[in-house]
Amino acid sequence: MLRFILLILLFLTQMVFGQRATDEVAVKETIDKFFAGFHQQDSLLIKETVYTPVMQTIGSDKEGNTVVKTGTFSDFLKSVVSIPGNKEFKEELLGYDIKIDGDMAHAWTPYEFWFNKKFSHCGVNSFQLVKQNDTWKIIYIVDTRRRVGCK
Repeated sequence: MLRFILLILLFLTQMVFGQRATDEVAVKETIDKFFAGFHQQDSLLIKETVYTPVMQTIGSDKEGNTVVKTGTFSDFLKSVVSIPGNKEFKEELLGYDIKIDGDMAHAWTPYEFWFNKKFSHCGVNSFQLVKQNDTWKIIYIVDTRRRVGCK
């Protein structure tokens, strides 16, 4: 009987950890798809990855004070698609730290941003996602931007 109980516990543990690994992959794929749309300037592809996201940036003003800027998702899309075709830009993600609790996920992604093959700035993206109908959607993005203290 003890053996039977241990087998059931082992099976349930594998199911939980297996689902968690599957969800981590799905969260990463959602973020990767968001950035594929970003780099291709494809607003429709970006929209597939989000659920009316809140978008904020933390940076510094001219005096060096920390400021939080809140933008709209529609303004973000307009800015992405309006980048001239002769300009090259790339946000290179340096890693993923993904945490999941039920239908909520958080992903921390350090990055470097390059414009016309020149380093522009670095920082971290913080994504909040929700799982609806077995699909992960981004609901909140906040990032930091700085030019000092980068690798």
